[in-house]
Formats: sequence, structure tokens, C-alpha cells
Amino acid sequence: MPGYNPKAIEPKWQRYWEDHATFRTPDTSDKPKYYILDMFPYPSGAGLHVGHPEGYTATDILARYRRMRGYNVLHPMGWDAFGLPAEQYAIETGTHPRVTTQKNIDTFRRQIKMLGFSYDWSREVDTTDPNYYKWTQWIFLQIFDTWYDPEQNKGRPISELPIPDDVKAKGDGAVSAYRDTKRLAYQVEAPVNWCPALGTVLANEEVVDGKSERGSHPVVRMPLRQWMLRITAYAERLLDDLALVDWTEAIKEMQRNWIGRSEGAEVDFTIARSVSKGSTIRVFTTRPDTLFGATYMVLAPEHPLVDAITTTDQRAAVESYKAEAASKSDLERTELAKKKSGVFTGAHAINPVNQERIPIWIADYVLSSYGTGAIMAVPGHDERDFEFAKQFNLPIRTVVTPPDDWLEQTGSTLNHLTEPFVGEGAAINSSQFDGLPTSEFKQKITTWLEESGLGTKKINYKLRDWLFSRQRYWGEPFPILHEVDASGNPTGVVEALSAEELPLRLPELEDYKPSGQPEPPLGKAKDWLNVTRNGNRYKRETNTMPQWAGSCWYYLRYVDPKNDRTFCDPAKERYWSPVDLYVGGAEHAVLHLLYSRFWHKVLYDRGYVHTPEPFMKLVNQGMILGEMEYTGFRRAEGVSPLMWVSAPEVDPDTARDKKTGEQYERIKLNEEQVEKKGDSFVLKENPAIRVDARAFKMSKSRGNVINPDKVVDQYGADSLRLYEMFMGPLEATKPWSMRGVEGVSRFLNRVWRLLIDDRAENVKLVDTAQNVEPDRDTLRKLHQTIQKVTEDLDGMRFNTAIAAMMEFTNHLTKLPARPRIVFEPFVLLLSPFAPHLAEELWQALGHKETLAYEPWPTYDPALTKADEIEVPVQINGKLRSKVTVPVDIDKEALEKAALADERIQELIAGKQIRKVIVVPGKLVNIVVG
Repeated sequence: MPGYNPKAIEPKWQRYWEDHATFRTPDTSDKPKYYILDMFPYPSGAGLHVGHPEGYTATDILARYRRMRGYNVLHPMGWDAFGLPAEQYAIETGTHPRVTTQKNIDTFRRQIKMLGFSYDWSREVDTTDPNYYKWTQWIFLQIFDTWYDPEQNKGRPISELPIPDDVKAKGDGAVSAYRDTKRLAYQVEAPVNWCPALGTVLANEEVVDGKSERGSHPVVRMPLRQWMLRITAYAERLLDDLALVDWTEAIKEMQRNWIGRSEGAEVDFTIARSVSKGSTIRVFTTRPDTLFGATYMVLAPEHPLVDAITTTDQRAAVESYKAEAASKSDLERTELAKKKSGVFTGAHAINPVNQERIPIWIADYVLSSYGTGAIMAVPGHDERDFEFAKQFNLPIRTVVTPPDDWLEQTGSTLNHLTEPFVGEGAAINSSQFDGLPTSEFKQKITTWLEESGLGTKKINYKLRDWLFSRQRYWGEPFPILHEVDASGNPTGVVEALSAEELPLRLPELEDYKPSGQPEPPLGKAKDWLNVTRNGNRYKRETNTMPQWAGSCWYYLRYVDPKNDRTFCDPAKERYWSPVDLYVGGAEHAVLHLLYSRFWHKVLYDRGYVHTPEPFMKLVNQGMILGEMEYTGFRRAEGVSPLMWVSAPEVDPDTARDKKTGEQYERIKLNEEQVEKKGDSFVLKENPAIRVDARAFKMSKSRGNVINPDKVVDQYGADSLRLYEMFMGPLEATKPWSMRGVEGVSRFLNRVWRLLIDDRAENVKLVDTAQNVEPDRDTLRKLHQTIQKVTEDLDGMRFNTAIAAMMEFTNHLTKLPARPRIVFEPFVLLLSPFAPHLAEELWQALGHKETLAYEPWPTYDPALTKADEIEVPVQINGKLRSKVTVPVDIDKEALEKAALADERIQELIAGKQIRKVIVVPGKLVNIVVG
């Protein structure tokens, strides 16, 4: 019997699409283009879990929909495949990372293909393919060859950099060195998080409590020679151009906060100690109006002046503190909740506005990577400075007048603050500036500082230049040579490879293990490492690029993936750019987007792309959590009486009573033991007892990971696709439910039986599918469904579009004779969501070709409107009946219809009608006495 069998239908149509290259996209077309892009995945060894296909399903639905709307759709897929896990596996097993990576890619590709996504697989890219990273290296060379011209506000070729005459006079070597200081890609000695066990530098986010997030290995702060990308040069444009893109305000604000633009002043404090007399410490402050309240200074422990200014009697304490700070990440050091620590250097500085001697301390809450690595501390008006001053008994001075109610609320006086006042107000204790409001004082003090040669107006950013080096093997090699002398020591001369020498391939290694020293594994490849050219000796750069590199530009390679002459043909780029819709996880809302935008703007400035922004519309899908977990709490065994305790009375983390502290027993409950009551879940056996019902992030350790292979095997790919879109809004965080998958599967079975006779030997339409004209109600419901699904797809409201199709299915199921004429548009509506089932039904309806490029159904607005409506009838404000009347009925006729209603006549019999209130199309209220 031809029952609905996804195991037969889905592979059949996947083979058809592959054999016929159904979704291969022409490079150009007379059709309007639509470029829809998924954030490509890192192919981990674990394979896909059900959270991955959520975004992919959404984009596939829209890609299929847009093709049917007449667009030339680019919908590609590839692999962000460089990364630490494959290299760690190589270290542990000796398996080359390329072997592991390809195995993982094969798994991901198989899983993605089984879900029926309409990707153009001829455009597949892999960031570890030398034919791909050749162009990653080429783009790096364009960045290396670019300097930022602040006057033209754009990147320009380094050959166009104006060279000062005094530099020219020193010769070619000086000119070359000067250019190297201005390049967008440059080298610097930077304090980094070095993990000896992993053998690499870690990002601040990868360090927890002084240990690596992966493996919990010790991490130390140490200076290393690193490649940096000067992303800060583009900070203003990265901010301003957010106005050009259709992103949510939340994502834009995350980008703004990361860039962290702030206006203020840089101020010079002269060091008072005779050994360093004349030396100054420059600080950046957003509140120059509080300069008179600066009672001490703080330097970052890594600040270059610390050693010079530290007195003999303080040196041991300072050195000890520096060593302690070196073991902490920037995140740990700046945590607001932590207790402040620091050490006095023994030195003093002169406050430029009042000539007061103030002590200089070092403290780890000041970072060398932000601002100037030094602060003027104003404890009266800054929370961290206040805590530090309290900790070390340093003076606190009020220089901004708080409101009277604030003083009363905090129990403060002008001479004794119980907490810092961080708002604005009139200046006090500020000499000739007393009485000025904050905004005016800021302007006047900044002007005074500039006129006095003590400071200058300054715009600063939290954004730091991008640390672009990794001490690993499995990454893109830098196309850079370092000249060495006869003894093998670097001369400082750096030479870039030519485009013709790319790709610079990774050498084969037998040993990937890090040495525990900051010496990258590529240094072991001696034959690869040492180069002689034009009579000069060189060593290749042994760092590799970070995993971010390949993902910065992959959207451009999809446009022209096989081109070996350029990274992207200009005509194809002009046709396809920018990406119309970009969908991915919110975890990439900052760094990946920021880095991609930066690379894109460099390419834009150099004339290689024609749009200032890469991604026009951005949508972040929400997280899919594991299945709901139910926990009940009851008194421990042996305690009498044994009884359940309601969850709100219990701390869910400790299972202790919130009031008494009594320890309860956790009881894991299954779905059959609980039921929904209002917004909560309760015990079926005792509905007065609320249970703890929570869903958690999927993880192996929790055992709640759902493998899509199992779901597809049991219910089919179309059920998985449909359920993931039916769970709720795309952007929402949602718990998984296998019962929900079952429900969607039942719906698809109903659709099958709606058209197909499952009692016949072969696939044929049911006898109730007849060549009859649809009645007015069916026709109206069809056009309403077309309108609803169309508008919902345009608004990415997938769950409500599915609900509308379910309603229409219910309507058709009830009909004794089902008009065949409505089946075709319905199947086309369903096809983006459940493409395998839709293709099979389309074939059963007599079509020989795929429906992938069939025109999308259209609706007639006139046919969406109802002929009749139901109007509630009230008596004295209480609903008593409903009347069905023509949609365009007038007020007088509606009143007559309500009064003529049989039920209403019974209720008002013998009563006096005092008034009849009629709201046309809405209600009738009869007032009786």
C-alpha cells in the first residue's frame, strides 16, 4: 500500500535534484538576484545536532520560495574547517588534521544533504583547501599593502604613502621601515595569553580563572611578537555604516558597544621623581571636568614606565604584583565584582590643573591595551576608583555637586561621600571653573588644556587592533618572509610573497605537539622554513592565521568558487553583491561580523568590491534547547511525613528550602507524570504541587543532545524541517520536543491521505479528489491561505505560515468531494517547507518535472474577504447569542437581525427594550429593563 513513506520518497527526490542539478545557479541572469547565505559551520567530529538545521531550514524555505517568485537565487554551503580541535586530535592520535577534517566534512555534508536543502553544491568551499586559502593569503597581502589615509577616510596602496623628507634622507631602509609602521597589517610585541600546554595564544574569552577554557591548562601573560590588523583605523566607518544595513537594533548595539567610541581628552601628568624628571604619563579621560578630583594615578602593571619610576623600597612588591597580574586574563582583571588590588610604586606625579603631588600606583584593573594604559583616578566620581581608594585609604574629593535628594538617599555630604556620584552637575572644588555645568566645563577645560600644551581633545575606542597570529599548525600560513643575516638572526626586513607564489601550502609534519615555548610547530619544517632568493636568506613566518581569517570573505568566493585567476570575478561580484539575507547564530553577532566588515571595507577601498557593506539583512536564529526536564522535590526518606514540596519553595540549584534550609530529595519526573496548569507544570497526582520545569542547552555531558539522523530515520526529513519551523518564532529560544515532531509527522500523513489513496496498490489520487468547482467557502479559504503564507514568508514568520496550512488541510479533510483545482496551489505552498512530500504529490497530480521553479500561487484580494460574518449579540452587556449576517450589512438591518434571532426573542420576551446599541460588524447590545 502506498502509505506516506519518507524513507522511500526523500532519497528518491534527493537523487533527482542531484542528477538534474536542479539547484545549480547560473552566474548571471535577467532575473532579479537574491543571495541568501547561512553562516557556514565548523565541521566538528560530533556531527550535526538538531540546532544546526534550524537556520539552514529557514534559509532553504526562503530560497525555494524566492525561486518560485522568479528570482535567480544563490544559496551555497561550505566549511569553516581550520581550527584547534582537529589539531588537538592530531596531537593525541598522530592523525593528520586534514584527514580528520575531511572525515568530519563528509559527515556534515551527508547529514545536510539528507535534509533536502537546495544548496548549489557546485559552489561548495572549504577554508582548508589550498585553492581557497590561496585567496585568503592574497587578501592578507592586500591588507599588508594598504595604509589608512585619515584625510580621504579610506585605505590606499602603501606605495602612495607620503614619506617625510627626513625619513627619505636616511635611505631606502628607513623608508621601508617607515612604511611598515603604517601598514594595516603590522607586527608588534604584544602582551598575550600564552598557554604552554596548548602551545598557542588564547583570546581573553578563552581564559577562565587563569586557565584555558579548553583543557583547563595554566595560562600566563607574556609579550610575544604578533601580527596585528589595524581594524581601529576603520572604527568610525564600522560605526557609521551600520546605518546602511537592515539589522536588528540589538545586534547593531552589540557592535557599537564592542567598538566603544568615547569622546574626551588626553592629559599629560609630569612625573615628580628626579630620576625621571620631565617624563610624563598620558591618560585618556571621558570626564576632563573631574581633573581637580584626581587624587592618585594608576598604571597597568605592563606599562613601560613602571620599572623606571618604581622606587627601590617598593621594587620587590611591584615585581611580585606584576607576576601575579600576568596570570590573569583581561576579563578577570576588569571584573567589576572582584576585590580591588594594587601596589604603590613609590613615585608621584603632578596634577596639571592644580600642581598637586599625587601617588602613582599599579593595579590590574587598568589594561595596557585600552587607552594609554594609565588612568587618573577620581574616586569621588568613579566606582572602581572609589573602591580602590577605600581599599587603600586614599583621598576622595567631590568635584561635581550631587543633587540634594541623592545626598539624602545615600547618606552622603559634599565632604564625605558614601558612594561615588557618577552623574553630571555643577563643578565645585575646581578653582576658576566652579559653578560650571558638566557639559560646559568639559569644553572649557579641554580648550584650556590644549592652549596650555597639557592635553588635547581625543576620541577613543574600546576596540583594539586585531591580534592575527596563532602559534598552531592547522591554519593558513602567512605569505611573508623575514630576512636573516649570516648568523640566522632577523634583520627586521619583511618581504611579501608575490601573488604568483600563492598558495603557500602548509608543509607536512610528523610532530604537531607544541614545545611548551612560544615557537610555532611550523618552525620544525626546516626545508620549508628556510628560503634563499636573490642572494638573500629568509625564514618564513611560522605563525598561522586565526580561524576567523577564512570566514571573513567566504561569501565572496561562493560567487566565483572555481576561479584560479582572481578571488572573485568583478562582473559576478557586481551582479551578486551584497548578500541579501544572512542567517546565523547570535554568538557571531560581534566578532565575525566585525572582522568580515573590516576586510570587506579594505577590499572596497582598494576597488575589489563595489559595496561598502557585505550583508544587507541579518537575522539570528534562536537556540534550540534540549527537551524539557521535570524535577519534583520531596522530603528525604525517613522524614515523616513523606510529602512533596512545591517548586517555588525550593532553591532549584541546592534543593534546599528557601526559608528553613531543609534538604529535599530531587525526583526526576517523566512527561506522563506532569501536566500544564496556567504558566506552570504540576504533578498529575497532586495538582497543588508545582514542579521545576526547565530546558537546558544541549550538551554531551547532560545527555540531552538530539541527533538529526535518528529523527530523520524515525519521522523523515520533512517532519524535522517542518517541526523546527513550527516550534516558534525563528529568533526565539525554544525547547525540543519529540512529541512535537510526532504531531508534525501526523500532519504530513494527513496531507498525504488528503490526496493519495493509501488503500490502492499504486500511488493514485483519492476518489474524493474530483474535478469539481470549489465552493465559495473553500475558494475563500484557499486565497486566504495563499495570502497568509506569502505574507508570513516575506516576514519570516514560518510557524504561523505552517499553522495556516494546517487549518486549510483541516477544512479540505471535512469535504465529501475535494476539488482537484485547489490541490496544486496548496502543494506549491507546502513545497518550501516539506519539499520531498510536495514533489511526490506534484508528480501524483500528473506533472513530469520538478515543482522547484513553478510560479508561486497568487491570491485575489477580493476572494479573501468573507461574504458573511458572525456578530455577537449581548443583553445588558452579556453575550447571549450570535447572528450570521452579510459582511456589508448596514446598522438598521443588523439591529433587525439581532432582534429577530430566536434565542434573543426568548430572552427579551415580556421585557421593555430601553436601548439598542449597534456597532456595525462588531456587536449588538440590547439594554432591557
